[in-house]
Amino acid sequence: MSELLFDVNLQQLPDDFLTGNWRVADRVLNRTDPGTTLAQAERFQLEPGRLEIQAPGGPDAGRWLVQRDNILNRPYLEIDTEQQQTRALITRLRRSRDGSVSQLSLYFQSGMEMQLTRP
Repeated sequence: MSELLFDVNLQQLPDDFLTGNWRVADRVLNRTDPGTTLAQAERFQLEPGRLEIQAPGGPDAGRWLVQRDNILNRPYLEIDTEQQQTRALITRLRRSRDGSVSQLSLYFQSGMEMQLTRP
């Protein structure tokens, strides 16, 4: 039986809800260059201020942080790695009551959509 997940209020999203080891469950590239590390990513390791991306072409490392827009307080995941700098709107975060299972939906500046799961 699958774990029951609940939507997290994104206006009150604590940054630590994003830390951990995320697996890419699904992605739609749209206009994104399929050769980039982000487009090929299989896993994301998010630790406070530190990011590691695992992809078939090799790993990439850098920093991440959550920024919010001034009007609606929407959270954006800002990613700065050796290969690229981008940001993605966090469109949805769902978690189990104890936080052991999560689903994260991102919409990148390039138009790529990605769904991450943990664990």
